[in-house]
Amino acid sequence: MDRTFFSKRWRLVRVALVCGGLVAGVLPGYAQTTSLPGLVITPTTPSVQQQRKQAKPTAPVKKATPQREANAAEPDKSVRGGSGQGIVALVNDEPVTGYEVQQRAAFLAVSGGGAGITERARENLKNIAQQESTNQRMRAILDETIKANPGKTREQVIAAFEERKKTFVISLQRQAVESAKASLIPKFRKQALEELIDERLKLQEAKRLTLNVSDEEADKIFKGIAERNKMTEAQFSEHLKGQGIDARTMKGRLRAQSVWRDVIRRKFGPQIAVTARDVDKYVEAAGGAGSGEDQTELQLQKITLAVPGKIDQKVMAKRLEEAETLRRKFGGCKGMQALAAAVPNAQHQDMGFTKSSAVAEPTRSLLLSAKDGEMVPGNLAQSGVELYAVCGRRTVKADEQKRQQVQDELTQKEFDVLARRHMRDLRQDAMIEYK
Repeated sequence: MDRTFFSKRWRLVRVALVCGGLVAGVLPGYAQTTSLPGLVITPTTPSVQQQRKQAKPTAPVKKATPQREANAAEPDKSVRGGSGQGIVALVNDEPVTGYEVQQRAAFLAVSGGGAGITERARENLKNIAQQESTNQRMRAILDETIKANPGKTREQVIAAFEERKKTFVISLQRQAVESAKASLIPKFRKQALEELIDERLKLQEAKRLTLNVSDEEADKIFKGIAERNKMTEAQFSEHLKGQGIDARTMKGRLRAQSVWRDVIRRKFGPQIAVTARDVDKYVEAAGGAGSGEDQTELQLQKITLAVPGKIDQKVMAKRLEEAETLRRKFGGCKGMQALAAAVPNAQHQDMGFTKSSAVAEPTRSLLLSAKDGEMVPGNLAQSGVELYAVCGRRTVKADEQKRQQVQDELTQKEFDVLARRHMRDLRQDAMIEYK
């Protein structure tokens, strides 16, 4: 195999920074890409004699395998939760171990780190790629690939090198993410400990109320999360393990959340009540200013006193006086048509149910505040003087799906308030000892 060809190829191997796939999904995997930030293999082209000297190292060098390349970037075991089983807290004499706290902190760092872990992983990957040791390792992989494939064509050797390079790059991505996660874990330790203490109290309260505390519901939710991520339960468990998280950590959290819902329903179920009026008010208020009016339709009738010919002050004054006379004679919506027929150039219109927003101000406000069966004062419009009567009203309901969503939200709010209050009481009565 012509080594000069690959020496020239070294100058063409460039790996661009691609970090978009580092953190994604519920508990993300690593991006399956051979891209690496800032890595540029640019050795000087050696002579044939130099190549031969380089091919004879003074000390034996163990040949790296793809698996070794993947393991080369394995993080320190302490990053993955440590092996310490020391007790860090007692909750009514029930222990919380350091291992549990470390595992929960790692879970929170990965699932709740958000943009923080992505940015740190991106920066870590960039720094790793710019290290000379990374460049040297890539050169070594290329050299090992050439020596391991004697007699192969250039295309075959290139394909073998690309596979080795892909494995190496994935290991570096894993290292970058693990390093980012490790840097965030301390920030989540306190939250992890308090969360575990709360969960001990939740499970203890469930047992006190003789509620069934099983793994069945947690396993069902865990399976659903795996399916949403297009994995089997076993695959998802392995995926979590790759993140340094025991699947039992996630299942324990789901189990406590599930049984806590049963506890609150058992103790406070009758107190959680959302009425149709509550839903109506919420739907109306959620639309902002004006939207609440749009939810109300008024049953209207209108008499228009037309002003034919040239409009002057004297004519308008006469029409306004006639309008006021009609208003004093108004005895209800049933007599509106007959009332209009008694006045020259008066037109009656039954408008039926009309959205209040379709009527201009200031008449709209007058109509909304009027009682049913009442006529409001005349209003001057382009067509003449208008007299409106409110004959009825109705509230336009939002669609049922929207109403159900609102009802669920209001119910959840009440549930959360009661749950927080009960947890506060449990903590006050509990014996919690921090070690």
